[in-house]
Amino acid sequence: MDLMKLQNGSDIRGVAIEGVEGENVNLTPQIAKQIGCAYVSWLAKKLDVDATSLHLGVGRDSRVTGPDLADALIDGMVSAGATVTDCGMATTPAMFMSIVFPETNFNGSAMITASHLPFNRNGIKFFDDDGGLEHEDITEILNLAGFLNPSKINVPVEKLDLLSIYAEYLKNKIADGLADLGKGDKPLSGLHIVVDSGNGASGFFVDKILQPLGADTTGSQFLEPDGMFPNHIPNPENKQAMEAIRSAVLANKADLGLIFDTDVDRMSAVLSDGSEINRDSIIAMIAAILAPEYPGSTIITDSVTSDRLTYFLQDVLGLKHLCYMRGYKNVINKQKELNAAGTVAPLAMETSGHGALKDNYFLDDGAFLAVKLVIALAQSNAQGKKLDSLIEKLPPLVEEGEYRFKISGENFKEYGQSVLAEFKRRAIEAEYEMPESYEGVRISFKGEDVQGWMLLRLSLHDPVMPLNIEGARKGDLAKLVEIAKQLTDGFDRLDRSCLV
Repeated sequence: MDLMKLQNGSDIRGVAIEGVEGENVNLTPQIAKQIGCAYVSWLAKKLDVDATSLHLGVGRDSRVTGPDLADALIDGMVSAGATVTDCGMATTPAMFMSIVFPETNFNGSAMITASHLPFNRNGIKFFDDDGGLEHEDITEILNLAGFLNPSKINVPVEKLDLLSIYAEYLKNKIADGLADLGKGDKPLSGLHIVVDSGNGASGFFVDKILQPLGADTTGSQFLEPDGMFPNHIPNPENKQAMEAIRSAVLANKADLGLIFDTDVDRMSAVLSDGSEINRDSIIAMIAAILAPEYPGSTIITDSVTSDRLTYFLQDVLGLKHLCYMRGYKNVINKQKELNAAGTVAPLAMETSGHGALKDNYFLDDGAFLAVKLVIALAQSNAQGKKLDSLIEKLPPLVEEGEYRFKISGENFKEYGQSVLAEFKRRAIEAEYEMPESYEGVRISFKGEDVQGWMLLRLSLHDPVMPLNIEGARKGDLAKLVEIAKQLTDGFDRLDRSCLV
């Protein structure tokens, strides 16, 4: 079997169990064992140490295939000579922090997860002390794994409740941030916060963090881990999931609602009035929280953020907005690059809910973002304000659309690039305003006749060109669609039937 088909950017993803028609299993325990063995060899080589000196941690989310894959991954690591600790149910950020925490101080770690994907999928994310592995690292590990057939070695494996250590770390962050409120060890008393875990791994946020700090968590839902995800997909981008937490907030008259993805590296929120804080607004909210501490700093986002967000970050908060590329590793790596070069960039965040903070090891950690929101909520409440006051000057979303043009024929990347080049040429000829774009071609419209923006880009892996459009006023979306039709007219391999 070609193990390279399991690579998904800087992660490993595959089908781990039957149950979905047409999707055959390609991530088995045997393959996980080979990958675990290969990871040890890769890490020992990188650190220039003997494999027997390595101490690694392995965790998993609530997926039904998690226990078997974790056991197999551990077997592979042990067969290569490493000492391994089984961290059981964990989160992706917690597995990175296991390298940082003095109680664990692992040399590397792995998380068994496929984020928000359906129950039949699973995957592996690897970490070392530089953070999550890069695309080329995963390629090297998978190439090596294809040549390995590790034998079973019966060595006792220590088990550890890593989530409790991680939760204590987050709980202390909130307590320290609210020490000035004078509420002692219950700084969240008087606040009502509900959590929707979607049966993923984030239930600990209720009983290990919010409740001990005094919050009322009545109405929190789907906290029990269940890898069949019987209630809704644990995904802050999913409309059903967001409606579930929104309904819980309104029904329980809560001050704040929090929702996480399966492995808790992403989050979104709902305000007391039912307003969804996701996509542009969650970036705006976190940036507003950070702005007083980092005046004039740079906020890095993916390419599909709105012109509304740029206005809010730059004109309202006095920050700089670097609208970069899609892919959480892309925005985080750009954040690391800028900070290393002396440009302060406290936040790198995608509209998907991935967000990495400079003061949290550049780690995309949904629970840490939630900690920031909870602290801001308590501080606002103490001042007689509501949390939404932080983003009251963010212009509202009026009209938006995403249109995905399929490309037929061979060499879709080459054809897509030619479409982008001609699209840009036509936009220049029409004298449209084009801000700097690191991905695709972006056009901004600020005239009296039409206001908004559009972005045409090429998918990295699929023969598709997504077109995102946002109109600033009622009726602007239809006008922008007509402009998009003109700019994309005549490309015989581009299916624009969705653009009606």
